[in-house]
Amino acid sequence: MAWSTREIAQLAGTTLRAVRHYHEIGLLAEPRRRSNGYKQYGVAHLVRILRIKRLTDLGFSLSQIATMQDTDDQPVEALRTLDAELAATIERLQRARLELAVILRQPTPAELPPGLVAPAVVSAMPHADRSFIVVLTRVLGAETMRAWADMLRKPVTDPVAERFNTLPEYADEQTRAAVARDLAPYVRKLYAEHPGARITNAGTRYSAGYVEQAVSKALAELYNDAQLDVLRRTNRLLTEPRD
Repeated sequence: MAWSTREIAQLAGTTLRAVRHYHEIGLLAEPRRRSNGYKQYGVAHLVRILRIKRLTDLGFSLSQIATMQDTDDQPVEALRTLDAELAATIERLQRARLELAVILRQPTPAELPPGLVAPAVVSAMPHADRSFIVVLTRVLGAETMRAWADMLRKPVTDPVAERFNTLPEYADEQTRAAVARDLAPYVRKLYAEHPGARITNAGTRYSAGYVEQAVSKALAELYNDAQLDVLRRTNRLLTEPRD
């Protein structure tokens, strides 16, 4: 007895399209045809289709199956390789679940490493500041980021930070100078409490120039001209000797 293409697909629990695709890519031999031109599939075709279907269900690609010998023996080496890949995938998914659990307990934006910034701090943080922190996580070393994490554990309460965040782009000279003058001691205090937070290339694979360029690019994109001017003025004040 022979089966038609539709019948063999139904018996194998697959589709006509799949059977035809197996023929097209050389995974399934073409059967003989009746006098009327219709294909005649036999038991060997059914076994082959079931084998292909089982291996794809396990995770093998059709190109991998094409390299396997079509014998009664199981493709042991290929199965071992697939088992190792599945184990690595399971481990990666388990790590992802652990990270998700942390995020669910302490909701923070997905682009930030879990636990870097307290949820209360994130909710009060301006978008520009949060985006800037994201850039820092990509270019700073682990020790420096730990110092930043310590610094970000409590919300910013100094009014001068709010004045900087809300500074309009066309703020006048007097306003910029006043914000910079008040911001300098605030930043100086932060560096005194968290000396490891100074931006360097320590502990990274990047050059100092690359880190400086990345940070400068982020600042220029995230803050307006008046804010950038205040940051430059603040930096000059920080480098000036104090009485």
